[in-house]
Amino acid sequence: MAPTALAYSNLVPNSDLADPAGVATVAGAGNGVKIPSITAGATRSFPELTVLRVSNASGGSGTVTIKAGAYPPAIAAGQGDLTVTVANAATRWIGPFESGRFLQSDGSLLVESSVVMTVTAFKVPRNT
Repeated sequence: MAPTALAYSNLVPNSDLADPAGVATVAGAGNGVKIPSITAGATRSFPELTVLRVSNASGGSGTVTIKAGAYPPAIAAGQGDLTVTVANAATRWIGPFESGRFLQSDGSLLVESSVVMTVTAFKVPRNT
């Protein structure tokens, strides 16, 4: 199964944002979510501006993995994946990320999980 597309929830400078619901992942390698480019027509995402909120209500502990990128463009992809354990009924905030390690060749970020979790991607504004 292909990863599910996950759109950004833009944090708004000097304002507020209603709590977004996020997207449920499909557990297992090759599934999860794919964070596409930030805006329509953009050629790549910006991992340095990305923060993930990962919530686990699966009934057991699980891991979420931000997949290492592909070279090029990810020159530091050899450092490997970032794996974070998320306990049951817990929420973890992960990021921002380094493009040189996590950017995929198509400009996306890939996130996989070992159990079903809810992932929300936030974009931090650059001009604040």
